[in-house]
Amino acid sequence: MSARDPSPEPNRETPVLRVRGLDVAFDTHRGTVQVLDGVSFEIAPGEILGVVGESGAGKSMVGAAVIGLVPPPGRIAGGTVELHGERIDTLRGEDMRRVRGRRIGSVFQDPLTSLNPVYPIGRHLIETIRTHLPVSEQEARRRALALLADVEIPDPESRIDQYPHQFSGGMRQRVAIALALCAEPQLLIADEPTTALDVSVQAQVIRVFRRVCRERGTAAMLITHDMGVIAEAADRVMVMYQGRVLETGPVRQVLDHPREPYTRALMAAIPSVHDRLHRLPVPEIGADIAGAAALPPVQAETVAATADGPPLIRVQGLSREFDLSAGWLVRTLARQPKKVLHAVDGVSFDIARGRTFGLVGESGSGKSTVARMIAGLPRPTAGTVDFDAIDRWGDAAQTAALRRRFQMIFQDPYASLNPRWRVDRLIAEPVEVLGLAASADETAERVAQALRRVRMSPDDGRRYPHQFSGGQRQRIAIARALASQPEFIVCDEPTSSLDVSVQAQVLNLMRDLQDEFGLTYLLISHNLAVIRHMCDDVGVMQRGRLVEQGSAAEVLDAPKHAYTRALMAAVPDMRHAPAAAVLATA
Repeated sequence: MSARDPSPEPNRETPVLRVRGLDVAFDTHRGTVQVLDGVSFEIAPGEILGVVGESGAGKSMVGAAVIGLVPPPGRIAGGTVELHGERIDTLRGEDMRRVRGRRIGSVFQDPLTSLNPVYPIGRHLIETIRTHLPVSEQEARRRALALLADVEIPDPESRIDQYPHQFSGGMRQRVAIALALCAEPQLLIADEPTTALDVSVQAQVIRVFRRVCRERGTAAMLITHDMGVIAEAADRVMVMYQGRVLETGPVRQVLDHPREPYTRALMAAIPSVHDRLHRLPVPEIGADIAGAAALPPVQAETVAATADGPPLIRVQGLSREFDLSAGWLVRTLARQPKKVLHAVDGVSFDIARGRTFGLVGESGSGKSTVARMIAGLPRPTAGTVDFDAIDRWGDAAQTAALRRRFQMIFQDPYASLNPRWRVDRLIAEPVEVLGLAASADETAERVAQALRRVRMSPDDGRRYPHQFSGGQRQRIAIARALASQPEFIVCDEPTSSLDVSVQAQVLNLMRDLQDEFGLTYLLISHNLAVIRHMCDDVGVMQRGRLVEQGSAAEVLDAPKHAYTRALMAAVPDMRHAPAAAVLATA
């Protein structure tokens, strides 16, 4: 069975969506800023058009313009948008609202933004159906159940009355797809629908998305920075750069034989789950298109020798339990036993000095819980964490001295950086808290040094986080971790939600810092290509247990455990036609 059934050649005479010469401009106090410049494309019935490019390329703005949601002071300054031959770019108010939802459905990156947490799933679906279609309450509920079954929600009869928080991330995203299909739209616009999902859940969402479009004849615009998702899900791909369309064509043609230098640079910046390079060849973000062709030479990675001596980090029998029981009185009256969740169960591994250990697994497997316990945030229920032969939870005087030797980089720099503080204060905070500087001048010098280490200017310290791009904010988070001059850094999904070129720059920076300062990393990621690029050793977690560990090459190239093999099979493969195993194991 093929992961993707061959799609018929789209009928170009009757496109569902036709965009011609679309311009979007923002009127600011400094003048007019052009964010889309002459964008043109078509989508046929049942066809999925993938839209890719760096952050700021205009991908999401195209989708916003099509559904009439360009944020003020933005406006459509030129061009046309036609839905089945009818112009919709001129519609306003109630006329556009009738098109949006009824004829065009939207799937957003975070399903929680489109699902009201106090409404059961059924209410979301039934209200949307009855808003757009003249059906009874009973008929709407029947259609809602059918939609949940279509997007492969198990046991829809009971699930329909549950709330969003009772669903996993992948199931919530499938509910969001069902919600977008309620009014039987002609067009779906999906903006980063698989970002931050683990590989197996991502494979499930891709499968559902493709099947729904194929069976219903629904056209779709899939906006994503993940080229692997494009390879698995899309029929054609449109590459955007600085508000313009650079290249459009069949997926395999664009991925295997890109015409434009920028597209070639974008492809080169993507780490591979099959090979490991010393550095990812990526041009500077914002460089002109011609400059994108001037990539640095690719260096083959040499496998680091196994470090001699005792490990820097030794984890033995680490466990963490959570008591989910009701209160004592309720349990006594109802004669209920205690409910205990074994989030982490007997995990053991070593991390040698100067090496990177990767933890992989599905969401909920216990990866982040292990990382947080190693970093000293929650106390383990059982087991030990030794740092340089010192028990992390032993003598208070000894463990206090370890604090400056540990740091952590979190997934979301938006959440980990206080928006009300300047960058220099953010970076100075761990220096001051740990008492590492004798004076304000020494603190300022440490801040400047940390910024220079992440290839930023000390003058950037006078600005606020919102004044930087996502990749720059992640550099600031890394600079903050480096300010205390640690030996060991826990990196929890540090490149999640970053586009491929920004991701490449952050990964290159982490490798450079490791080479320069001998840093030791614990890296958690759902992106197995990132794990392969960065990690010397890998551990695979499932349901709180470590089911396989070894060198990255051994685990990823020749996995022994069935769960590891399923994870590898679910990885979107850009090299070849999609593998059957991707969907078979979802």
